Amino acid sequence: MTTTADDVWKLLAELVEAQKETERCFQETERRFQETERILKEQSLETERILKEQSLKTDRQITRLSKEIGNLGGKWGRFVENMVAPACETLFLNRDIPVHQVSQRVRKRLDGKTLEIDVLVTNENHVLVVEVKSSLSVDDVKELINNLTEFRQFFPEYNHKQLYGAVAGIEIEEGADKYAYRQGLFVLAQRGENVAILNDTDFQPKTWYDP
Repeated sequence: MTTTADDVWKLLAELVEAQKETERCFQETERRFQETERILKEQSLETERILKEQSLKTDRQITRLSKEIGNLGGKWGRFVENMVAPACETLFLNRDIPVHQVSQRVRKRLDGKTLEIDVLVTNENHVLVVEVKSSLSVDDVKELINNLTEFRQFFPEYNHKQLYGAVAGIEIEEGADKYAYRQGLFVLAQRGENVAILNDTDFQPKTWYDP
């Protein structure tokens, strides 16, 4: 079969058309790739925006929750103190410690340090420091003991009085009451709607400072 000039030109035309079609396919593929890249970028930016908003929202919730917990703890502490303080007026009278005055949240500063007493009970001859906790632990008892050793430095106006200590809690962690008892401290706890001294009648309180 003889190839004519027309056949050659026809073949070249087909090759040119095929090349054009290949270029169109390549351009379409490139366009779709760029469109996909644009969509992915937009989705990434949207995801980043959502995550950032969610993070900020979570941070605000955590801050609010922490504040509410702190406020609740403060209110609970005041509630406990408001139960213990009035009870002290009669509880210690039965232990031969007459009560003339009960003060709450007594604070004193000395040389850059602060000593805060939850409840302070006084009469002519005695001063009683009460540490009040919603949940009393052994560490709380140790903290009171440390405060009692420093009490005379912060409150020299009571140096002429015998100093006693007491701990109080609505909940008492295991062993905290026994540890306090062995250290010569009164232990107060909730009994129904009232507050009671857990120490038996044979208990002899330790005098932390005897003038």
